[in-house]
Amino acid sequence: MATAVKRRRYSKYDTIPFNVYDGSAARQLQQEEVLQPRPLVRPRERAVVRPKVRVREAGAVSPFAVVGFLAVAAFAVLLLFSYVQLAEISEQVVSLRSDLTSLKTEEAKLRAQYELAYDLDTIESTLTADNSMVKPQNGQVIYVDLSEPDTVTYFEEENTAAGLEGAVEGVRSIITEIVEYFR
Repeated sequence: MATAVKRRRYSKYDTIPFNVYDGSAARQLQQEEVLQPRPLVRPRERAVVRPKVRVREAGAVSPFAVVGFLAVAAFAVLLLFSYVQLAEISEQVVSLRSDLTSLKTEEAKLRAQYELAYDLDTIESTLTADNSMVKPQNGQVIYVDLSEPDTVTYFEEENTAAGLEGAVEGVRSIITEIVEYFR
């Protein structure tokens, strides 16, 4: 069985009889349309209208504005002076740090000289020779044994007052402490 092939139309000129179609895509004008000229279409002209702007009249200078500008100028000058002071102080810090390093090296040299000035062996021999210093005897030396762990003993106090008597005694001790505090 043969299938029917769907016929596609590709243009609208397929339906025009061949003898009427002259091969152009332009529409055939009627006689009246050919004789009368078409009116020219003028493009719309947009009128340029400037918006009316209200201009403020020039007034006097506000004293607040003048004071404000003077204050800003004064603060700018103060800021400039503070930067100058900061630069001077940082320069002083650098010079003081260099002085500190030189003083530390000098201190190390002086400490070495000080330690060399006193020889402990000569001092000990001098003082033991004239019996102003005596070496300790074995009975005078005490050694502490720290090998055992530390222990703590808590002693408990006896609670003599109980009940109402204890409360009265507590209030009395508080009152006496307050009176002693204000004397």
